[in-house]
Amino acid sequence: MAFAGGARGAGAVRLPAEVNRILFVRNLPFKISADEMYDLFGKYGPIRQIRVSSSPDTKGTAFVVYEDIMDAKAACDHLSGFNIMGRYLIVLYFSPSKQTKKSDLASKEAELAEMKAKYGEA
Repeated sequence: MAFAGGARGAGAVRLPAEVNRILFVRNLPFKISADEMYDLFGKYGPIRQIRVSSSPDTKGTAFVVYEDIMDAKAACDHLSGFNIMGRYLIVLYFSPSKQTKKSDLASKEAELAEMKAKYGEA
């Protein structure tokens, strides 16, 4: 059975592997409020959670969790490079594997330094 005009149903959409419901947002204005975040990102669909970082070393970043993956994709597509309060947003899909790779690398480097100290390597 052929589809008219080659159109497919919504269930047939194939998304890239990195696409998920969690967005990592960088370069946020430091003075942006939670309400402003919900107003901006809520235009693309229902939001489960927004976590704006308040620690000095991660200030200007946030995680936005959408209910639906297609809403997250729309927000990422439309808000990446969006100018708000004089800053251009960097919107990426959250990748837990990148976070674990960073922590694994740090632990391996610490282990290597420990071994070098133990065996007298410079």
